[in-house]
Amino acid sequence: MLERVRRQLDGVGQVVSCADLVQLRAMLFPSPNAPQPAVGPVPPEVVAQCSVEWGELVVDRTRQQVTWHGDPITLTPTERELLALLIGPPVVVWSYEQLFAAVWSGPFRGSAIVHSAIKKLRRKLRDIPGGPRVHAVRGIGYQLDPPPRST
Repeated sequence: MLERVRRQLDGVGQVVSCADLVQLRAMLFPSPNAPQPAVGPVPPEVVAQCSVEWGELVVDRTRQQVTWHGDPITLTPTERELLALLIGPPVVVWSYEQLFAAVWSGPFRGSAIVHSAIKKLRRKLRDIPGGPRVHAVRGIGYQLDPPPRST
């Protein structure tokens, strides 16, 4: 059963499995006296998730900014997150459901919201010469061109 749930989530979310209700409550509502995890340096794989690149396009999630050749590009938080997902490695086809779950964090309410946000993002990306282009994959979702090769 757990494996079937993991397959349906397809990397969009995490699956938590608990043996019983007591264990679940302890995990969700730890007592104030419980030992807290030590805070240490941020692992490199987490830092990599904070900033994603596509050629000279950089989406810095920590600073909440997008730059092209070092020049800032004005995007809304939703557009910025969509772009970060689309350019993040690996460049794959994202289904409407995956994009919705990752950006809006809720149950899928149809593709119209995703279509509208992608349309606005495309309009802004059109002004970037040589920048990324979002392509629709009919009936499935969206993907980006692969990043340009470094010379």
